[in-house]
Amino acid sequence: MLTIARIAEALGAEAEGDLAIEVRGASEPAAAGPDDLALALAPSWGEAIRQGQARAAVLWPGADWRALGLRAAVFAPRGRLAMSRLTQLLDEPPFPEGIHPTAVIDPSARLGDGVGVGALAVIGAGAEIGPGTRIGPHVTIAPGVRIGPDAIIHPGATLGRRVTLGARVIVQPNAAIGGDGFSFVTREPAYVERVRETLGQGPLAVPEDPSWHRIHSLGGVEIGDDVEVGACSTIDSGTIRPTRIGDGTKIDNGVIIGHNVEIGRHCLLCGRVGIAGSTVIGDRVVLAGGVGLADNLRIGDDAVITAGSGVLSNVPAGRVMMGYPATRMDAQIESYKALRRLPRILRDLAAGVSKPHRDE
Repeated sequence: MLTIARIAEALGAEAEGDLAIEVRGASEPAAAGPDDLALALAPSWGEAIRQGQARAAVLWPGADWRALGLRAAVFAPRGRLAMSRLTQLLDEPPFPEGIHPTAVIDPSARLGDGVGVGALAVIGAGAEIGPGTRIGPHVTIAPGVRIGPDAIIHPGATLGRRVTLGARVIVQPNAAIGGDGFSFVTREPAYVERVRETLGQGPLAVPEDPSWHRIHSLGGVEIGDDVEVGACSTIDSGTIRPTRIGDGTKIDNGVIIGHNVEIGRHCLLCGRVGIAGSTVIGDRVVLAGGVGLADNLRIGDDAVITAGSGVLSNVPAGRVMMGYPATRMDAQIESYKALRRLPRILRDLAAGVSKPHRDE
């Protein structure tokens, strides 16, 4: 149980009313019981408070908490930031300390103080696990992997060879970090290698030996501090140098990051983003859901790529891109408007309708 005073302190927020009231957890206003803290971060949620039984709530600035029938209130000028701090306060470690008897840990692995290892997890030779890190059931950690302090590795995740994770990294279920990159070559230049030069207009020459020869991945993956990797996401090892993810970057579920990719600090990669090999992304870049980046591109700091866009060329710093192929957002919107007008224009042309030109 937490008092309203303790919650307000953790949120860095002002509170009024009976600050000694204790709550067990948070709830949406209409579903809140007497031991819940209702979350009503905007006036549109105010009426729902009366449908629930909450005695206290987190409210928008200036809310009349007494008129809402509450006995205490915490005021959050920035609601989502308050939710971030509140959920952190209310959450519990997903896995306990201690080693489950079914875990398989190589004798040469080194585990820091307070490490938890779940059932059927495997930790390879020479791995180093930082203090306070929690490793869930069925996690596989390859030999030589290094994990910083206070990381959380959720069930089913796999960390391959030559993988390094910083402090407080969170790896969600079934993510795979450090798999081999998708990198193959034929003995003679394949037709696909000439396409960029010929634009598909050159002769089609079938090589004598069409076999694809694997290029092995020796570079590993380096992930900085405070990074989160979403469920079922994959980060491939670099070929010679590591694939790198900068401090504070957050990666959503189902994201695919190719070999040799470099991602800067505090980026957001939303669900189903795909980044082809050797692309370099700057700091604070946002890639919305379903964005695809071609290989060997450079994406500047603070760029924003909107959902479903396909980026085929470099993007300068601060640019907002949209569409497929992605262009500046304003240009893409104008193109879309023109495309919607096209059927009417064609009908007018077919009917022989023409508007007189205005003299310049």
